[in-house]
Amino acid sequence: MKFAWIMAEGISWDKKKEFITTALESGIDHIVDFTDVENIRKLGNFTLISDVDVSDITLVGRNGEGDGTLIIPEDISQSKDLAAISGFKRKGKQVAAYVEITSKKHEELASLLGKTADYLILVGMDWTVIPLENIIASLQNEDVKLIAAVSDYKEAKLALETLEYGTDGIMLCPKDVSEIKKVAELIEKIESESYDLKPATVTRVEPVGSGDRVCVDTCSIMNFGEGMLVGSYAKGLFLVHSESLESEYVASRPFRVNAGPVHAYVMTPGNKTRYLSEIETGDEVLTVDKEGNTKSTVVGRVKIEKRPLILVEAEYSGVVLRTLLQNAETIRLVGEDEQPISVADLKVGDKVMVYLDKSARHFGMAIDETIIEK
Repeated sequence: MKFAWIMAEGISWDKKKEFITTALESGIDHIVDFTDVENIRKLGNFTLISDVDVSDITLVGRNGEGDGTLIIPEDISQSKDLAAISGFKRKGKQVAAYVEITSKKHEELASLLGKTADYLILVGMDWTVIPLENIIASLQNEDVKLIAAVSDYKEAKLALETLEYGTDGIMLCPKDVSEIKKVAELIEKIESESYDLKPATVTRVEPVGSGDRVCVDTCSIMNFGEGMLVGSYAKGLFLVHSESLESEYVASRPFRVNAGPVHAYVMTPGNKTRYLSEIETGDEVLTVDKEGNTKSTVVGRVKIEKRPLILVEAEYSGVVLRTLLQNAETIRLVGEDEQPISVADLKVGDKVMVYLDKSARHFGMAIDETIIEK
């Protein structure tokens, strides 16, 4: 997953405070700092990257031979930064290496440090694509997160999209609050997944008795056409609409999806599924709109209650899918015309939107394996 850190050094505390609080409000919770650690700790709960003892991630190189100010040894394997990183790693600490790329030698040092550090922060005075491409290529098989230091949205977009994968993250050194918000929106857009929804024909609608069903209350408001991908089969999930519509029976609850029974799958970020019974406060699920666009959404509460259930079966191109839902007027799927259809009105021949997955699932992850579901 792509991510952003923020560093706001060399400015007044009032300005730094504004930048950091804006970052936290925008979902950026990793702060790189060296001079105001105690004050920053009072602003919220976040991850601190620094060279101080109380840091969550230890930073190496900013004031040493990796910052472009000192001569790098001819044999870069003798780098003091490399020795420091190895020492911290032996103590069980997470380490971020910091390297200013001002020469080919610094590029080589970065590639070396990236083989040991957990994170590699790359700082360029005037970024061009080529040095970044070289380092990404040299470390593509290493277990290190590459981070490019950037000053604005344009540089962030370049870094995150270089080569096929781009860097894993960026460290934003903003000059203006607006850049923080724009970069946060960029990260959200890049991380947003899209699912190709298909219109499946309903072949069966049948009450089946009672069971334990799950309501998922999120920390976000869902609009018309939004819901969650839920189903009994991993090979295909139904788009279950949120309770964002008004009803003569109950008030609108646009934060809620009355999702299905405890055994059902629900789609979560990273194209993974989880059982509805596993979801709890603080977890993340995907909300999906009628075009298949998604957002990662935090779960605020889950309610499991015994309710009457209804079986819905649908077919698309020879693939038969089934799911169980609460048998109530307020529970809706999404039709081919992108309009919500209550299960109380659903009938054979109707078309509802589903997501078909060619992969099987093992512990919620897509795998290339044949599994029969019925």
